[in-house]
Amino acid sequence: MESLITAAARALEAGDPLGALNRVALRNDAPSLALRGIAMAQLGDLGKAKTLLRTAARAFGPREAVARARCIVAEAELALVSRELNWPVKTLAAARATLEKHGDLANAAHAGHIEARRLLLIGRLDEAERILVEIRPARLPPASQAVRELVVAGIAIRRLRTKDARAALGRAAHAAGLAEIPALAAEVDSANLVLDTPAARLIARGSEKPLLLGEVERLATSTAFVVDAFHHVVRRRGVVVPLGTRPVLFTVARLLAQAWPADVSRETLISGAFHARHADESHRARLRVEIGRLRTKLKALADISATKQGFVLAPRKTRDVLVLARPNEEKHAAVLALLADGEPWSSSALALALRISPRTVQRSLDELARSGKVQSFGHGRSRRWMTPPVPGFPTGLLLPAPLLAT
Repeated sequence: MESLITAAARALEAGDPLGALNRVALRNDAPSLALRGIAMAQLGDLGKAKTLLRTAARAFGPREAVARARCIVAEAELALVSRELNWPVKTLAAARATLEKHGDLANAAHAGHIEARRLLLIGRLDEAERILVEIRPARLPPASQAVRELVVAGIAIRRLRTKDARAALGRAAHAAGLAEIPALAAEVDSANLVLDTPAARLIARGSEKPLLLGEVERLATSTAFVVDAFHHVVRRRGVVVPLGTRPVLFTVARLLAQAWPADVSRETLISGAFHARHADESHRARLRVEIGRLRTKLKALADISATKQGFVLAPRKTRDVLVLARPNEEKHAAVLALLADGEPWSSSALALALRISPRTVQRSLDELARSGKVQSFGHGRSRRWMTPPVPGFPTGLLLPAPLLAT
């Protein structure tokens, strides 16, 4: 019977969950329960997979610490796929330590990669990088090497290092090919698309065009005066003026930059900055105050001059004024950006990744759901949100079973 366990494990390693289930589907011993749980996860039934893995962890005896730790790691991976980012990370760290202590370095590395991927999702890049440094990649199996390189690429993309990202994705593709796991190869292909998909819009002199990530990276070292709507800063090369806590000043700076070299009327600035339908003398007085504050903030980069109609930007040491904007700037664009990965997210995970309150996220999701831009399934804590599939196509039926794994 142990030969069936071994054969099922090898089938799972090769990305063949149905082959694994054919061998252990009728067995209820702890190893079989664990393998069935992993198989159900690869087939996309995450709820059943979680139940099986928890049952298997309880079924392993006190002397089977390694087997129990492996179940915990598998459950942590399910939590990551399900975007349960509040899953107890200390439990995963303890399981990883147990695996390292008993010499199961491959699964210990896998646990580290799961932890790093969670940190990447919530934007804690330095911590994710430190975990990767702790894991020695030399003796990892090809599948683990591919996952590691995906994390490296993700960190590089977040830091606008497209050359490093492409190199990491090339290594990931090679490792995924050696692993011969279709789901892993598909994930690498999906990550590659990020580098070839417009990541921003460039607005200058009244026109706009889409930018790839590499073009955004080159813009960071240009001599242009840039109003960055991603990070709410104004910058030119190494000089950065943060305006994230001053939304009125940032709005005024952006309106002036978008209109440059023309001026912007006082009415337009008042409407954009103060959301006032009709400008009166109090609005004009407030605008003068805000313009004075913005002049002080930008004194190293530009001046702001009054004109007959309003105000005009006068950049220093450059003749290029650019606005870097998101591809989609609707009200809840940040939530939609996270849901664009196609995975089902919980509202608490979205709140953690966006660093805003769960209530704010829930209000955003409700508005998006009313407009048909997102959909949910499940109830209570198991409720998940995702962008709807393309109408008319039974998405799940278009994919072969191994590709449903995450």
